[in-house]
Amino acid sequence: MSAIVAIVGRPNVGKSTLFNRLLGKRKAIESNIPGTTRDRLYDTLTVGEYEALLVDTGGLEVGKAGGTIEESVQEQSRIAIDGADVIIFVVDVRSELTAADFHAAELLRKSKKQVLLVANKCDNPRYEQLRYALYELGFGEPLPVAALHSTGVYELQDEIEKALIASGAHKAVKQEDKGKRLRIAFLGRPNVGKSTMVNSLFGKKRVVVSEVAGTTRDSTEIPFEYDGHPFTLVDTAGIRRRGKIEPGIEKYSLLRTMQSVDEADICILLVDFVEGIMNQDCHVCEYILEQKKGLILVANKIDAVPLEEREQAEHMFVHQLQKRLVFVPWAPVVFASALERRNIFQLLELAMEINQERHRVIPKKMLSVWLQQCLDKHPPTGARGKHKFTIGAVKQDGIEPPTFVFECGWPEVMHFSYGRFLENEMRNSFGFIGTPLRLLFRRPGERGTRRKEADAEQAVLTEAEAEKAREAFLENESNFEEQ
Repeated sequence: MSAIVAIVGRPNVGKSTLFNRLLGKRKAIESNIPGTTRDRLYDTLTVGEYEALLVDTGGLEVGKAGGTIEESVQEQSRIAIDGADVIIFVVDVRSELTAADFHAAELLRKSKKQVLLVANKCDNPRYEQLRYALYELGFGEPLPVAALHSTGVYELQDEIEKALIASGAHKAVKQEDKGKRLRIAFLGRPNVGKSTMVNSLFGKKRVVVSEVAGTTRDSTEIPFEYDGHPFTLVDTAGIRRRGKIEPGIEKYSLLRTMQSVDEADICILLVDFVEGIMNQDCHVCEYILEQKKGLILVANKIDAVPLEEREQAEHMFVHQLQKRLVFVPWAPVVFASALERRNIFQLLELAMEINQERHRVIPKKMLSVWLQQCLDKHPPTGARGKHKFTIGAVKQDGIEPPTFVFECGWPEVMHFSYGRFLENEMRNSFGFIGTPLRLLFRRPGERGTRRKEADAEQAVLTEAEAEKAREAFLENESNFEEQ
């Protein structure tokens, strides 16, 4: 296992900013509002010849009442301290030491872990001189850092490497399967049970759970292994309707959720079993489909319905599903209870099966036989004057998602329903459960110019287009009537 480096400190001292600077990318949401970070955030940090798991935590405070979100944040921070090999203790050099600073220092001394004291916000010589007052905390000379401007970050990385060596950490080993973890993103409206589902899969509390909607803010990535298969589970912020999204932290949280969809292999969309399928569930499902990700639909909270009424409720839910999510009939549906841990591991087994389908390659001979059967069953439709739509051949042109190219005559006059017919026939013959398909119709010899696609999307989604799609998800008006 990699060594663990945890960043701790009281709220609003710049922990998330330092976390992002050490990683060299924006992973955690940065804000001047205290308490923005709630869950533990993880990512791999490479310093010299060593590799460690860097953990960002919520702010340590004193005297939080039990049962609140803040108390859960404190619990997560203490868990991070207990599991860390090296701790980066961040203090704001511009303000006087507070009771929260001394409280954090006492916790760190009791942990008996290696502690690197960081005097953050030293962005001019006057503030840098103030760092000597931090000797009172008892951790030696503080390292001057201005995380916002990346000042002193390289020096801090050198100190982290020395601390890792002293802790007996092993050097980073190149692994052939590195980067092959199956990424699963849990999506849905606020308070449908995403964080509870992640905690239930682990069997212990890894992310903050509360009945208050909007508890999760960052997209939290957690390494996980099930039956010998490596996963990365991503707990995301709940997605509300556009008109209810508040500017600031919530908007950034939603953008991170959209980014999590872009980076995921499989998306698990949780729907409240009692409330049924809402308009926003349809919007999220549309976005997943646009990004061509594997999809599993989960009806969560079945424990809220009495056992004698559950069978009828499931039939009603399936009927509603067929009516409102008719555009993803290939997505498997699981009735689960995150609270009672019912049918939750079935999700991981389905995710592995869908991942295999996303990488599946159909032999060319099988495709040729299949195409001829389709043409015999239903000849191509679409004509304009003397020009008639015809299909000569088909080949597979890619995976993730499976992409098939049809060599056609006059593809621009093809009726859209024929593309649906071919996709349905392909699923009937080859399966592709939980997997969106991309069907491209081109003239022989064309390389993407004047091509017509069954799903009206481009074969390759660039980063710029992905960002545009995320913005469109936020800005477009609802295509569904309000319930």
